[in-house]
Amino acid sequence: MKKIFILSLVLGLGLFANAQKYAFVDTEYILKNIPAYEAANEQLNQASLNWQKEIEAVYAEVETMYQNYQTESVFLSNEMKVKKEEEIVQKEKEARQLQTRYFGPEGELGKKREALIKPIQDDIYNAIRELVDEEGYAAIFDKASGGVVLFSDAKYDMSDLVLEKLGYKK
Repeated sequence: MKKIFILSLVLGLGLFANAQKYAFVDTEYILKNIPAYEAANEQLNQASLNWQKEIEAVYAEVETMYQNYQTESVFLSNEMKVKKEEEIVQKEKEARQLQTRYFGPEGELGKKREALIKPIQDDIYNAIRELVDEEGYAAIFDKASGGVVLFSDAKYDMSDLVLEKLGYKK
């Protein structure tokens, strides 16, 4: 009797597990098919390049100041040497602060990325959520997020459905 109960339990759990619906999406694929994402990335790249040029210009100024200091140091008094060294250190500090302001953890690039990319990601999440609710999926996995998916059958790929929900038809 005990064996029959255990066998029934195992079979019941197996049937329950089979009743669950799973699917996957490829967010990289989805993002590449959204023109607004490509435009946002281009804006971020352009801003990053401009900020990098600005920082490099300040570092170039530091380098010029240092080279001038080395050339002139033999003619400068100790007081003037200290003053020039302080100016160079201050300019270098300014360059580092600029770098942190643009590219640091709370920097402009992060804020700009948040403003441009997050709404697109939220739209994707909401479209996936709608599909989950409509189709009754237990879980949806993302192939692009680095999760280990050893095999995925293309018939369970909902990426195109997500794009359709977002208004981008393939």
